[in-house]
Amino acid sequence: MVDQRGAIGAAGEDAAARLYESRGFRILARNWRCRLGELDLVLARGDLLVVCEVKTRRGASFGGGYEAVTPRKRAKVRALAEVFLLASGARPGSVRFDVASVDARSGSRAAVELFEDAF
Repeated sequence: MVDQRGAIGAAGEDAAARLYESRGFRILARNWRCRLGELDLVLARGDLLVVCEVKTRRGASFGGGYEAVTPRKRAKVRALAEVFLLASGARPGSVRFDVASVDARSGSRAAVELFEDAF
């Protein structure tokens, strides 16, 4: 079960990364970890840095992936982004927090709904 969930999550992150790359972003980090947790995607285009939380679902029974990004999760992602900026030395002009809600139903290509500036 854990391996299948991990594979589904990785497929969702792949789909979100492809979408960002098609929009001219470059990936700075993927699954960046520190003792506080993990950032799914960190991307840049020009002086904009985007931190994207990716939530992948195989159906709608538990709601959209974006619904899983609770206030507590948002606070954690912001704290992780701060640590990332300090650790990387990056000095972006602005930082944006996005949520990529990925529908990865079996037998179809993953559909990504991107919520820019989600929090």
